[in-house]
Amino acid sequence: MYHYPLPEQAIIDGFRMGDAAIIREYFYGYCSVGYAIFDQRYQLHQKQNLDFMSLAHQYALYLMEHDWKPLEDHSPAVSLRTWLINGFRYVVLDALKWHKKEYGSITFEDYLRSFDPSSNLRLQFNQMVEDVCNHAPLSRDERLLIDMLLLQGYKSKEVAARLGMTPSAISQKYKKLRDEIIVPYFRKYFDMTLETPEVMDEQSLVQAEEMSMPAPSLSGALENMSAEPVCRYMNFKHEENMEKKRTTPAMITSLEPNEIFVFGSNLKGMHGGGAAYIAYRKFGAIMGQGVGLQGQSYGIPTMQGGVETIRPYVDEFIAFARQHPELTFLVTRIGCGIAGFTDEEIAPLFAEAHDAENIVLPPNW
Repeated sequence: MYHYPLPEQAIIDGFRMGDAAIIREYFYGYCSVGYAIFDQRYQLHQKQNLDFMSLAHQYALYLMEHDWKPLEDHSPAVSLRTWLINGFRYVVLDALKWHKKEYGSITFEDYLRSFDPSSNLRLQFNQMVEDVCNHAPLSRDERLLIDMLLLQGYKSKEVAARLGMTPSAISQKYKKLRDEIIVPYFRKYFDMTLETPEVMDEQSLVQAEEMSMPAPSLSGALENMSAEPVCRYMNFKHEENMEKKRTTPAMITSLEPNEIFVFGSNLKGMHGGGAAYIAYRKFGAIMGQGVGLQGQSYGIPTMQGGVETIRPYVDEFIAFARQHPELTFLVTRIGCGIAGFTDEEIAPLFAEAHDAENIVLPPNW
């Protein structure tokens, strides 16, 4: 154990080089703080596959795939610990979304925070909001209020001063506009529901650190590992899961070169939430393309009507998969999120896929 704090860059360099001691103390140590906080809120330890090590390994795999760069890019105003734990929080939220259907998704504000403000996806989001506003019966002040609060990030008191209203009145008016105009649009076209707490701040983490619990297996499985075995252990577990894939795993964090992530999309190709968002951020889905192969993903539209409107796209997908036996297609539970269909309604559409060796379906499909 390090008895003095390492500089943040030294910690990240240690992660990148696979230093087992640094990974154990800082990566797993910081994640254990986050797990203790989120476990109190969501009773993670009571849910299958939501134990600390499973979630921490998911996060580690993601960071390793990106050479730990997401940590290196953290804001100077936020400590590495806070930044890392907030990243771990999104792993927890994603895992909870996939855990049965007892958990929704994220608040609208959290949804916005999940975008890098400089990213193409955030620019696309802003354009969608502007398009919604262009077609909504908004006054000049209402449009300005949405633009300043939602798109530009001003505080209520700053907008209040501009419009000659009280901050409380601004907040109430914005909430009404958001809930009646903006949110329904995203509920309709994207796989998002609304309800979780805010992003953890520095003070919250300081107060919560006393609750942190060491991962049960840290002193065992990881204690004597050198740097190289730590990385091998993580990859081995992932490869082992992928080899058992006659059913699609609930969480997919990476793909082999010949694997394709099959997700439910919408005809406009606005990949703003759920599996579509994962496909966009990680597997090459193209904003604006709603159907077919794109990078290492394949979109099947599910938002355009009833089950029968989905069938032609499923048939097209199955035919495409048969034409490409060199690829393996991992089908997620398309249509069973915000589209509102059940497994019993969607699974029969894939009956012809059962004898296709390169199509992997969700459990019980």
